[in-house]
Amino acid sequence: MVLDMKRNKIIDVPSFDNKLTEHKQCVAFHEAGHAAAIYLNNKAQNLPPVFFQILFKDRSGSSEGYKNTYHIIHDDCIARVEGGRLIQSLPDSMDAFLDKLVAHDDVMVHAVEDYVSAFEADIVNLLVGPLAEAKYIADTDNELFNHRLVNISALKNYGGRSDIATAYEYLQSYSPNKQQQDEKLDELFNVAFDFVNDYENWKAISKLANHIIDSDRDTINCEEVIAVLESTDVNDFADEISQPDRYVRYA
Repeated sequence: MVLDMKRNKIIDVPSFDNKLTEHKQCVAFHEAGHAAAIYLNNKAQNLPPVFFQILFKDRSGSSEGYKNTYHIIHDDCIARVEGGRLIQSLPDSMDAFLDKLVAHDDVMVHAVEDYVSAFEADIVNLLVGPLAEAKYIADTDNELFNHRLVNISALKNYGGRSDIATAYEYLQSYSPNKQQQDEKLDELFNVAFDFVNDYENWKAISKLANHIIDSDRDTINCEEVIAVLESTDVNDFADEISQPDRYVRYA
């Protein structure tokens, strides 16, 4: 399934170039938010590294078949973070799945905790994308960035419709109860908001976004992303990151 974050067309013809530049900057911060969260948020929780790359594709290209992606469609290209999910296949019922794991072996309790952490991290990493875009716009316009002005409902204004839809796919697995889904989403939204609003994290997101804008390339691989975030040589990560088969996957 391909979940697209569609945006309104640019209609201000006299200022088309300026609007397009602004739009590309928003997209860069959105994707930088996803990518930075996938690396920094997962690392902070001692979760395993996972392969991902940022892709920009001409609108005329096919977008069919892309799975487990964070992505965004706008008028001129498709931008997405391909990969990056710790949970590769959602169970019908997370409670039933976890109970089944624990029933087999008490040692699996630790694995269950890791699974829950990975499950929640994927949702947080989804939400960080539109939140990063929202913060970029707020900072550019000299406006406040807080929970009252930027809430979950507001994320649809920052390319977040698809991110929220994907988050709810996770939450439907978490619980069939809509109230419990919303409560968990509120909890993880606050985690994502705090991640974006953290000074060091925002500095990293901004640095990566500017790198995306300056590079003007179709593909930015994960070792390059990590090199930018860590301010190191890209070759330091090439052997570890460029081989996705070596990455730990969750069920």
